[in-house]
Amino acid sequence: MSVSMHHVLIIHAVADYDAWKAVFDDAAGMRKVAGEISYQLLRVDGAADNVVHLSAWTSLERARGFFESEELVPIRQRAGVSSPLFLYLEEIERGVL
Repeated sequence: MSVSMHHVLIIHAVADYDAWKAVFDDAAGMRKVAGEISYQLLRVDGAADNVVHLSAWTSLERARGFFESEELVPIRQRAGVSSPLFLYLEEIERGVL
């Protein structure tokens, strides 16, 4: 049986990782209520100010509604985020080698 997973990949520059992470952690409850199931944080190699946030969601509609809400605009500003790129992804296969 195949279960369709929904993911969001966000790549954005942050002014200060520690300040961004504090805001990110404070928003965990908001993200959970909105439908985020799990997340990973990664850095772009050689660019410490570029953070990648990969998360699994209950649905792409809920994820899109959350990330595109006006409520997040001041939170992103407080976190020092610039140039966010959002990719809404539908998993088609997963494997382990």
